[in-house]
Amino acid sequence: MFQESTTFQMFLEQANDWQVPLHNVFLDYEVTVSKRPRKVLWEMMRSRIDVMQTSINEGLSKPQNSRSGLIRGDANLMQGWIDSGHSLLDPLFSKIIASALAVAEVNACMGRIVAAPTAGSCGVLPSVLITLAHHKKINEDELIGAFFTAGGIGIVIEQRASLSGAAGGCQAEVGSASAMAAGGLVEMLGGSPDQVGHAISFALTNVMGLICDPVLGLVEVPCAKRNVLGAVNAVACAEMALSGQKSIFSADAIIETMGKVGRKLPEEFRETAKGGIATIPLPDKF
Repeated sequence: MFQESTTFQMFLEQANDWQVPLHNVFLDYEVTVSKRPRKVLWEMMRSRIDVMQTSINEGLSKPQNSRSGLIRGDANLMQGWIDSGHSLLDPLFSKIIASALAVAEVNACMGRIVAAPTAGSCGVLPSVLITLAHHKKINEDELIGAFFTAGGIGIVIEQRASLSGAAGGCQAEVGSASAMAAGGLVEMLGGSPDQVGHAISFALTNVMGLICDPVLGLVEVPCAKRNVLGAVNAVACAEMALSGQKSIFSADAIIETMGKVGRKLPEEFRETAKGGIATIPLPDKF
């Protein structure tokens, strides 16, 4: 049923032929690959979502301060800003920002997170899908389904491009997470499989060429704030797709182009801490 090398188009056609949401097709693929029953996989995803929620709560409830001093409880600060009523936009927007920071900061402080798809991009999916599921009162099964769709998108990106900052820059980590979150969100909010594809294309196009330049070689700066970028980008791209906007290029074409761009990035911009922001001298006090 499934080819060894997957494409998004392959999953899209099956979802449209069977008249089912994409998560059903992605789940069938996972059953085939993992040899685990659907029920077991469903419960495994539920448990991972619980870990993500705990990470959000931990990062928001108390300041997370890393040993390097680069992470200094900004998610908690953001939560205080929301509570003050001073959010520039709807408080939901600020909540997504705070949640993305929270998970990324918990990761930097050696807390428990779900690498989705990587530790460096761990804040994007939970901040988008969990926060909006709560706000929209989405039931748990629909949320789990959205995560399977996001995971399936990640499988295609991994096989046709990369999920590694060392191989493809930050576009492969935060960019991929953003595309996964955008696609999962479209499905969770009732969008069609075709709209999921457009959201993926928008999200990856917007971050094409994003470099990986971790300060001191740590997954802290600029990584935590780039998780915010990924989350906000995902929501914007899902919104555009749900409104009926269509990408000129297919999701597969954009994914493969991202892979080509990543392979052409100089070594300095692929997680070596030898280029970009990582080369700026740190001030004596920061």
